[in-house]
Amino acid sequence: MNAATMRHPVKYPIAHPNEVDRKRIDRALKARKRYRYVSPKVTPVRGGYLVESPCCSGSIDKHGGAIDVALIHHDAISATWKLFRKDHARGTWKFHSVHQRLSAVTDELNSDLDRVFWR
Repeated sequence: MNAATMRHPVKYPIAHPNEVDRKRIDRALKARKRYRYVSPKVTPVRGGYLVESPCCSGSIDKHGGAIDVALIHHDAISATWKLFRKDHARGTWKFHSVHQRLSAVTDELNSDLDRVFWR
């Protein structure tokens, strides 16, 4: 194999974020179980998507401002989706779960059985 070829690895376009998956997440969130009366916003971020929503309970933002709900990150190496929840008290992201499919991530967000996303 040509040594010059090995020094310059092939660069592939970054798969995420992209508009198709952003819209898939946005559409899927309409089926959530909690806080159905607010309109979440899905924003592309490096390697994935940020889900934000107005705070309706007042537990995090008393003025009802937008809060971080979830961070969805695509791991290109393992071809998995990692779901993070926001620890609002510390202002940090906490790992929640890993999924093989984006639909499993949105299902987890929509059910939110432990009430860690929609507060």
